[in-house]
Amino acid sequence: MLNKSRLLFACVITCTLFLQYLPAQEDGNAQEPNQETETLPEPEKAPAAVDAALQRNFTIVQSVHRNGLNPHTASYSSEAQILSGLFEGLFSYDPVTLDPRPAVAVDYHLSRNKLRWTFTLRDDAKFSNGEPITADTVKESWLGLLANPDASYASLFDMVKGAKEFRSGKTSRDDVGIIVRDEKTIVLQLVSPASHLPRILCHHAFSVVNKDPSVTSGAFVISENTDKKLVMTKNKNYWDADNVYIPQITVIQSDDVKENAFMFNTGAADWVADAIDINSMLAHNSIRIHAEYGTQYLFFKNSGSKDSESPWDNPDFRNALLTAVPWADLRKGSFVPATTFVYPIGNYPAVNGFNYTDSLEAADLMKEAREKASIPADKELPLVFAVIDTKYMIEEAELLKKAWEPLGVAVSIEKIPAQDYLESIADRKADLFSYTWIGDFADPLAMLELFRGNSTLNPSRWSNTEFDSLLDKAAASSSDEEHLKLLSDAEQLLLDSGEVLPVSHPVSLHAIDLGSTGGWSVNALDLHPLKYLYFKHKTVKIPNLVLR
Repeated sequence: MLNKSRLLFACVITCTLFLQYLPAQEDGNAQEPNQETETLPEPEKAPAAVDAALQRNFTIVQSVHRNGLNPHTASYSSEAQILSGLFEGLFSYDPVTLDPRPAVAVDYHLSRNKLRWTFTLRDDAKFSNGEPITADTVKESWLGLLANPDASYASLFDMVKGAKEFRSGKTSRDDVGIIVRDEKTIVLQLVSPASHLPRILCHHAFSVVNKDPSVTSGAFVISENTDKKLVMTKNKNYWDADNVYIPQITVIQSDDVKENAFMFNTGAADWVADAIDINSMLAHNSIRIHAEYGTQYLFFKNSGSKDSESPWDNPDFRNALLTAVPWADLRKGSFVPATTFVYPIGNYPAVNGFNYTDSLEAADLMKEAREKASIPADKELPLVFAVIDTKYMIEEAELLKKAWEPLGVAVSIEKIPAQDYLESIADRKADLFSYTWIGDFADPLAMLELFRGNSTLNPSRWSNTEFDSLLDKAAASSSDEEHLKLLSDAEQLLLDSGEVLPVSHPVSLHAIDLGSTGGWSVNALDLHPLKYLYFKHKTVKIPNLVLR
């Protein structure tokens, strides 16, 4: 998911993420996959001692941003946080491990050839207006996602038979491999095995939605939505309503970091995300700072034409530039510098990233690239770098402009307001852009999907058939070791093409008192499902006293 711009903090960050894959039952065959089913683990419950008298409105403060709150089109991490309380699909995220947990689905089974997933829906699944959630409802939600041209995550469903063709307008909805067997049974037919499917179905884009956008499928429903203020109240028709303890959540938008600290200090805010002045905080033990499973990087936007004469569509020219990049200076101030595109987690094989600068080698590479492309050595090569209009990004652009001038490259810097930047990428005629992406599930595939050819998540237009093939093979692999090896090979191919310039791994800041708030945990995706929140009695430690 796209991340809002992060603040920088003077701290040491460590992040260890262990990949955990949800085992799937492999019984039956493609024709009759109706053998033994797998029952999903029940959601983790809050402690039995939750005091109902303590539960009240919970106030969250976020930085100012646009909130569309359409689960099909939302892509900001801040929106994903709110949507975690409003909508659910077949699965939802575990608040600690990020593993898939049962939501609308109560169990599933997988055919022996791994191409048919059969899901059973819970009997008590309802929308906030009391309407039952059925297999037809789920199918219509997914087809609506595929039919929406603004749905960034639709291509993640290309594993489903006919999904890619339908969303591309080549076939009809009847050709998509989504089968309603009965009111509570829905089947997905895949074109290739995908062991990560339950993780994808946790994402808000695959939530169950109603024709009425004001009706929700999650633990909360919107009761008020005005400029910079959103109020959500408990959904009494939610299937797990008995285990949702907070009656109301208020989300306030504010970029006044000192005011936000004051609100937290005085108890007017229970949780402040990012936009807070930590020096103004009274309770420093309420500060939560951690690295996220994501990357801030630059990428070249390709023309998408095989006959393009742009040098920046050519990996030879791109690699000449990357060799001249002063990486140490570019990453100065980053608390988690990124030498590779994917955050190296768990048993992910090492990838050869970018960490050295050689201006002489860069000059040689540029000379060779010009000769090969029949471009004169003295011809100036224009490069347009579109940046967010902030001091940090402008300084980053000026650094690269200076580094690339000796190569005969004339960098022009286009400054774009932050609120317009992301939406402008698709139509803007620039060569280089900045992006920050947080993985939507705990797997390198969540990052590498950004560069799959024809993906709705790919703003770069970069395409490579070998790269796509490696992603397909990784998704189909039943071996964790092979899965990660194939993905690391794909990342190496991406980096060797000179398409991306990794800068840093983002860092998140939260102010929340975990002594009085339960159900909130640090995790690599920085996503905290709202249904688990509750207030608890705060334990006060009294120092030992010696009486005389």
